[in-house]
Amino acid sequence: MLAALPHCLLILVISHLQCTSARTTLSTRNTDPDGTTFLWLPQDDYSGSSFFDRWDFFTGEDPTHGIVNYTTRDDAYASGLVYAQEDGTVIMKGDNTTHLDHGVPRKSVRISSWAKYNGGLFVLDLKKAPWGCGVWPAFWTLGSGNWPYTGEIDIIEGVHDNEHNQVAFHTGPGCLLNPTADFTGTVLMRDGKNNTECNGLINDNSGCGIVEWSRASYGPFFDSQGGGVFVMKWDDMGIAIWSFYRQAVPEDLTQGTPDPSKWGPPVAALDPTNCNMEQYFSNHSIIFDITFCGDWAGNSYASTTCPGTCTERLMDPNNFVNATWIINDLKVYRKQELDGIVGANAGTINPRNWIGILFAISGVLFMQGM
Repeated sequence: MLAALPHCLLILVISHLQCTSARTTLSTRNTDPDGTTFLWLPQDDYSGSSFFDRWDFFTGEDPTHGIVNYTTRDDAYASGLVYAQEDGTVIMKGDNTTHLDHGVPRKSVRISSWAKYNGGLFVLDLKKAPWGCGVWPAFWTLGSGNWPYTGEIDIIEGVHDNEHNQVAFHTGPGCLLNPTADFTGTVLMRDGKNNTECNGLINDNSGCGIVEWSRASYGPFFDSQGGGVFVMKWDDMGIAIWSFYRQAVPEDLTQGTPDPSKWGPPVAALDPTNCNMEQYFSNHSIIFDITFCGDWAGNSYASTTCPGTCTERLMDPNNFVNATWIINDLKVYRKQELDGIVGANAGTINPRNWIGILFAISGVLFMQGM
């Protein structure tokens, strides 16, 4: 049936995708280094009152040994730790009302998406990210199965009142970060050398990390600027992460027609030359969490200007007024190749590509309000 579509419709399809009008431009198409053209099409939209509908609430012991009590969905709603505001923004936070005895864990939230991904473009629009002495938040993706063999991608992570976001990749043995790849961040060092071993089973499970140069990428300054947008791109070209403070968010992102080729170098990247994406990353859920103290925030506490000890800090709820995610939305795009479309004079298009092409057109029309 699809193969029998009239040739005039083929021409309309091709012409529409090549249109340079204000409604649909060539900027909606992306091109890989090998010449493959594709679109990033909407796949999942997490926003508003339905934001938490497709997530599991983790209630187990914190794997990073935080002094935290991750709550159930029902308890999180009843305690006011998760909710959507009337303007559609989503709140997810640690408890900031309860006085605790020394050593008692503080309530918080860790959620994991039902959907699992093997690539995509993940766009998080944040108004505020958690920070504060003893606070350790993260926005990340995690592969199912035996950690770290299916990979972990830490997109946003920091502790205390740091001002620079830290990206990290955790994998099984054999995946190496290329420090000469095109990105703007600084590779974390170990023993005076760039730590390029992403193997999560060595070096205190640190993986390979990259610190962003911008102080608007994490902490109080990020929040004071009205937040911003973080993007993680994961495909056969590798994994790359960008962050944009509010005034610098690209127009194609706000319009729903993302084109990473226009954004300049990412802040962090994992080059596929030394790390096969299919081998080291698979079946990832998206995760948000806020923990307290633990392996990173607890062990680094003494080197900060924070008062007392981390466990003492945990007792007073007033210390956690900034331990809050305020999320405008999270959107996931899938990569739709447009192979077979080579120009306005194109002949036949492989019938197997028709479904993807028609989805591509409908996606572009939907995103631009046609």
